Amino acid sequence: MLVTNIAVTSEFGEFMSDQLESVEDFRIRARAWLSGNMPKLDPAKEYNTNRVADREWVEHRELQKKLFAGGFAGICFPKEYGGQGLTPAHQTAFTEESAPYEMPLRLNVPSLSICSGMLLDMGSEEQKQKYLRGAISGEMILCQFLSEPSGGSDLAGLLTRAQRDGDTYVINGQKCWSTFAYAADYATCLVRTDWDAPKHRGLSMIIVPVHDDASHLQRVRMSDGSDEFCEEFFTDLVVPAENLVGAENDGWTVGQRQLFYERQAVGGGSPYVSGRQATRGGSEVTVADVARAVGKDQDSATRELVGWQTALDTVMHQVVKRITIGMTSGEYPAMASSMMRLCHAEIPQNRMDIMLDLAGDEAVTSAEHGDGYLRNVGIQYLMRQGASLGGGSSEMSRNMVSERVLMMPREMAADRDVPFREVRRGR
Repeated sequence: MLVTNIAVTSEFGEFMSDQLESVEDFRIRARAWLSGNMPKLDPAKEYNTNRVADREWVEHRELQKKLFAGGFAGICFPKEYGGQGLTPAHQTAFTEESAPYEMPLRLNVPSLSICSGMLLDMGSEEQKQKYLRGAISGEMILCQFLSEPSGGSDLAGLLTRAQRDGDTYVINGQKCWSTFAYAADYATCLVRTDWDAPKHRGLSMIIVPVHDDASHLQRVRMSDGSDEFCEEFFTDLVVPAENLVGAENDGWTVGQRQLFYERQAVGGGSPYVSGRQATRGGSEVTVADVARAVGKDQDSATRELVGWQTALDTVMHQVVKRITIGMTSGEYPAMASSMMRLCHAEIPQNRMDIMLDLAGDEAVTSAEHGDGYLRNVGIQYLMRQGASLGGGSSEMSRNMVSERVLMMPREMAADRDVPFREVRRGR
């Protein structure tokens, strides 16, 4: 069955086709293909752990290549770049049908949902054919080089510089907190190309190779034992000028578009992610699970906490759904994604606090009691603050909502319109 589809332009991209396969027909076709092509989840295998094995990247590249060969990769990306040219509803149907199967989830963030989304909107035709198609097909993995030791929340204050030299750029500086960079092939790197312009107007976005003789990458070991983050050092890294995304010195515009997709992905509203994170047993551990595991599920105070967190989780789900629909229709501006981002920071942190409080000592001492997840509660708590930092701090999200959505007066900035080389840094 085919249904007529009117061209719709949205924050998710442009879906232009005279006829689209109906969601239900697509679901039936996807169900049959998944059954015959994708490996089933193994009940004995650990999923969604705090440590990512290097072998997973090899496996997930191959799974992405399978999706691409089968016509189920990049469902919401245009066909001319290797996608399927379908709608978020089709992607939702595929995600639901793929729940019992292993999926290339590691490639969702940041390669597909963030970097590829930005390139679709801001990249040149040649860049989209090479990097976007490469990411969708599984031939490439993309990451982002944004934060620096001296500029996390103040991204526009970055110091990594790129100097034009004929048909190339020469890059020197340092980046940090680059998620999964060690597994990536290329990165979208925000650099400073004009030191005489105010800090927001002297930046450029350049695609750079992650592994090069002129750069050094090292992984950062976190308190929970994970090492997904990396830091990078560039010494005269030479890249072609054709790798510039957008216009020179207009990198802030490009970077803001990339941050829009990051907030959307972190907030749970990206149309470019495929598959659903699996845990042992097939579902996410809840506050109620922890309460039962420690024998507090009949305690009235505990039941109130469980009810309160369940209500917050429901609110978060509905906010993500409402904002996604609003941005798709144009009712809400792109910056409304900050509301999703804020919910995804504050509500999971509240959940983590309750779970640790209920688990108590067993979050530290338990080994395998309750299928091992009580101890994981304690381990995951070590990274509790990450939810309010990745993709921009909660304070930044609140500023975005107040200034760009509610149109309240902007916060005072002492370095606004000041040439960057004159801005005081450090002491």
